[in-house]
Amino acid sequence: SIDAREIFDLIRSINDPEHPLTLEELNVVEQVRVQVSDPESTVAVAFTPTIPHCSMATLIGLSIKVKLLRSLPQRFKMDVHITPGTHASEHAVNKQLADKERVAAALE
Repeated sequence: SIDAREIFDLIRSINDPEHPLTLEELNVVEQVRVQVSDPESTVAVAFTPTIPHCSMATLIGLSIKVKLLRSLPQRFKMDVHITPGTHASEHAVNKQLADKERVAAALE
Protein backbone atom coordinates (compact mmCIF):
# COMPACT_ATOMS: atom_id res chain seq x y z
CA SER A 1 0.00 0.00 0.00
CA ILE A 2 1.06 3.58 -0.66
CA ASP A 3 0.95 6.25 2.03
CA ALA A 4 1.49 10.01 2.30
CA ARG A 5 5.12 9.60 3.35
CA GLU A 6 5.90 7.62 0.21
CA ILE A 7 4.32 10.30 -1.98
CA PHE A 8 6.15 13.05 -0.11
CA ASP A 9 9.44 11.20 -0.56
CA LEU A 10 8.83 11.13 -4.33
CA ILE A 11 8.24 14.88 -4.66
CA ARG A 12 10.37 16.43 -1.91
CA SER A 13 13.58 16.42 -3.96
CA ILE A 14 12.15 18.14 -7.06
CA ASN A 15 14.21 21.25 -7.72
CA ASP A 16 12.53 24.64 -7.83
CA PRO A 17 12.81 26.15 -11.34
CA GLU A 18 14.07 29.50 -10.00
CA HIS A 19 16.16 28.53 -6.98
CA PRO A 20 18.98 26.04 -6.36
CA LEU A 21 16.82 24.45 -3.67
CA THR A 22 14.31 21.61 -3.51
CA LEU A 23 10.57 22.06 -3.08
CA GLU A 24 10.91 20.66 0.44
CA GLU A 25 13.67 23.14 1.38
CA LEU A 26 11.46 26.02 0.22
CA ASN A 27 8.39 24.62 2.06
CA VAL A 28 6.53 24.43 -1.24
CA VAL A 29 5.61 20.82 -0.43
CA GLU A 30 5.00 19.37 3.02
CA GLN A 31 3.92 15.91 4.06
CA VAL A 32 0.86 17.29 5.90
CA ARG A 33 -0.50 18.52 2.54
CA VAL A 34 -0.38 15.07 0.94
CA GLN A 35 -3.53 12.95 1.10
CA VAL A 36 -3.60 9.33 -0.05
CA SER A 37 -6.37 6.78 -0.21
CA ASP A 38 -4.86 3.52 -1.40
CA PRO A 39 -8.23 1.68 -1.41
CA GLU A 40 -9.75 4.43 -3.58
CA SER A 41 -6.53 4.88 -5.61
CA THR A 42 -6.41 8.64 -5.09
CA VAL A 43 -3.56 11.02 -4.33
CA ALA A 44 -4.01 14.72 -3.61
CA VAL A 45 -1.08 17.10 -3.21
CA ALA A 46 -1.47 20.75 -2.25
CA PHE A 47 1.60 22.88 -2.83
CA THR A 48 2.36 26.39 -1.63
CA PRO A 49 4.19 28.74 -4.00
CA THR A 50 6.94 30.80 -2.38
CA ILE A 51 5.15 34.09 -3.18
CA PRO A 52 1.50 34.93 -4.06
CA HIS A 53 2.46 35.98 -7.62
CA CYS A 54 4.87 33.13 -8.36
CA SER A 55 5.17 32.91 -12.14
CA MET A 56 6.43 29.32 -11.90
CA ALA A 57 3.41 27.92 -10.03
CA THR A 58 2.05 26.03 -13.06
CA LEU A 59 5.49 24.61 -13.89
CA ILE A 60 5.98 23.49 -10.27
CA GLY A 61 2.55 21.82 -10.22
CA LEU A 62 3.21 20.09 -13.54
CA SER A 63 6.59 18.88 -12.25
CA ILE A 64 4.90 17.33 -9.23
CA LYS A 65 2.16 15.75 -11.35
CA VAL A 66 4.60 14.32 -13.92
CA LYS A 67 6.80 12.86 -11.17
CA LEU A 68 3.77 11.13 -9.65
CA LEU A 69 2.42 9.91 -13.00
CA ARG A 70 5.80 8.36 -13.80
CA SER A 71 6.27 6.84 -10.34
CA LEU A 72 2.87 5.48 -9.29
CA PRO A 73 0.77 2.64 -10.68
CA GLN A 74 -1.68 3.77 -13.37
CA ARG A 75 -4.66 2.99 -11.14
CA PHE A 76 -4.06 6.19 -9.17
CA LYS A 77 -5.97 9.37 -9.90
CA MET A 78 -3.98 12.47 -9.00
CA ASP A 79 -5.07 15.90 -7.91
CA VAL A 80 -2.23 18.42 -7.70
CA HIS A 81 -3.36 21.90 -6.71
CA ILE A 82 -2.29 25.10 -5.02
CA THR A 83 -2.92 25.35 -1.28
CA PRO A 84 -6.10 27.48 -1.10
CA GLY A 85 -5.46 31.17 -0.59
CA THR A 86 -1.72 31.11 -1.32
CA HIS A 87 -1.56 32.35 -4.94
CA ALA A 88 -3.12 35.31 -6.74
CA SER A 89 -4.06 33.17 -9.78
CA GLU A 90 -4.97 30.05 -7.85
CA HIS A 91 -8.06 29.20 -9.92
CA ALA A 92 -6.29 29.63 -13.27
CA VAL A 93 -3.27 27.57 -12.22
CA ASN A 94 -5.45 24.78 -10.82
CA LYS A 95 -7.43 24.73 -14.06
CA GLN A 96 -4.21 24.28 -16.05
CA LEU A 97 -3.03 21.51 -13.74
CA ALA A 98 -6.32 19.65 -14.30
CA ASP A 99 -6.08 20.02 -18.11
CA LYS A 100 -5.30 16.58 -19.55
CA GLU A 101 -3.74 18.01 -22.72
CA ARG A 102 -1.44 20.30 -20.74
CA VAL A 103 -0.32 17.39 -18.56
CA ALA A 104 0.19 15.18 -21.63
CA ALA A 105 2.41 17.87 -23.17
CA ALA A 106 4.41 18.10 -19.93
CA LEU A 107 4.95 14.32 -20.00
CA GLU A 108 6.65 14.64 -23.39
